[in-house]
Amino acid sequence: MELFLRLILIAVKAIALIVGPLLDRFWYPPKVRKTLLPPIRNRLLTLSVQELRKRLRGRQLTSLELVKAYIERIEAVNPHLNALVESRFPAALVEAAAADDLIARSTDVEKLFRDRPLLGLPLTVKESCALGGMTFAVGSLARRNVKAQDDGVAVKRIRSAGAIPLLVSATPEYCFSVETDTMLNGRCINPYDFERTPGGSSGGEGSLNGAGASLFGIGSDIGGSIRIPSLYCGIFGHKPSGGVVSVGGHFPNSSAEDFEQYLVEGPITRFAVDLPDLLEVMAGREKAAALRLREPFQLSQLKIHYALGFEGINGWMHQSVDGEIQNAIRKAVTHLKTLGLDVQRAKLPDLGNSMEMALVGIANLHQMDYLLEAEPTEGSGKVRETLGEMLRSIRGQSSYTINALIFELLRRCQALMGRPQMEQYLAESKALIGEFSNFLGENGVLLFPTMSSPAGRHKWTVFPLCGIDYTLIFNVLGLPVTHVPIGLNKQGLPIGFSVIAAPHQDRLCLHLAMELERAFGGWQPPTPHEIDD
Repeated sequence: MELFLRLILIAVKAIALIVGPLLDRFWYPPKVRKTLLPPIRNRLLTLSVQELRKRLRGRQLTSLELVKAYIERIEAVNPHLNALVESRFPAALVEAAAADDLIARSTDVEKLFRDRPLLGLPLTVKESCALGGMTFAVGSLARRNVKAQDDGVAVKRIRSAGAIPLLVSATPEYCFSVETDTMLNGRCINPYDFERTPGGSSGGEGSLNGAGASLFGIGSDIGGSIRIPSLYCGIFGHKPSGGVVSVGGHFPNSSAEDFEQYLVEGPITRFAVDLPDLLEVMAGREKAAALRLREPFQLSQLKIHYALGFEGINGWMHQSVDGEIQNAIRKAVTHLKTLGLDVQRAKLPDLGNSMEMALVGIANLHQMDYLLEAEPTEGSGKVRETLGEMLRSIRGQSSYTINALIFELLRRCQALMGRPQMEQYLAESKALIGEFSNFLGENGVLLFPTMSSPAGRHKWTVFPLCGIDYTLIFNVLGLPVTHVPIGLNKQGLPIGFSVIAAPHQDRLCLHLAMELERAFGGWQPPTPHEIDD
């Protein structure tokens, strides 16, 4: 355990205990009525991939009708959310018409949809996951004119399955933040409370999906970037096992050996029932087969472990997990017990150094892109340069955002550790992978908080950022994780938790997510629907 790092955590926790209530009382006093998103009025926007595919296959629905419905929804909500970076609506309508023509002319529609299981279905794509011909700036002023030359691997697989991209969505600068707010594109907004962040770095995807403006999205996750927006925006997001979904074409990228264990791309959606099909397409045939997603599975086979947060000294040093998030885990535990499942409070493998292991895993990826890498200085000179840029950013004189520079500094100074300590924590991480694999086995899952609290206020994300090991540690370990929404809290903000399994046991997370969706209703819209029957 690194004393200086832990003192920082204790200080942030103490500040949060004082500042949080003051913000709620004086800076953000309760309002009689907050601004609401326009309600959903088109029933098509409430249907899953499963149901829509059935209607397309039966020629009861056209892709053109569906794509138009989602474009209209995006245009209605984006002025409130600022989640769209660049759209391709005219091209999407042409592709939808082509899909309809293909379906109409097919003499074997069943085979057509077996070969192209997402035919005619619209999706949205995080800007960092290359979509050919579209902006690839990834929130950076320095990259403002960069375009993706080709589709990334996962995007290409989704498009080969027949899906139709509508747009690329907002991300923080270089994906280096849990808040999606850039000088290039401005601030992305949470659909449930306009004064709060949708999270990051898949913040645009979280915002659009939470608002019912995307059927599903492609996100990426190196430290919680799928799961945090999923928590904050009340949707399902799956971080696959390390190495399962290729990150070819992603920015930032790295040639580091462990990079594809840490960074993964994965699906974001309002409907848990769609996750297996989406993951199967994104992973590709060979990797998907290894996940056994199509094998018959009985929920009764699951062994459920649960924890309400980090424990012992490590737990004391973190911010306390929100009581309503803990109660969401307890509600799920009670439900699963009524189904006769084996449920028990977890005796977790040693996570006492979770923060150190998590940060070292990222700090060790020297080959990953840096904000200031074009500059000639190296080593301690680069640390001083980054500190200077941070001061300029605070004064409003920098081309870089402060959150991205904090992440940059963390990597430049090796997470405030010397090389011997880094090697120690890297070794601990590798040992912990084996411990979790043995602990969870082939039929065990862990219910665990995704983060300590629901969506935070804009510009105050330093508080949840200091609990980033809630998510980042599972990237370092390469474990599959699904965030599951369990309703809204008293403030109307989404709450939920993570379901974690051993490496390549993604199907366990997905099956449990589907059961919890069935039991608790899954996604709850920010504004009640107004649909005419």
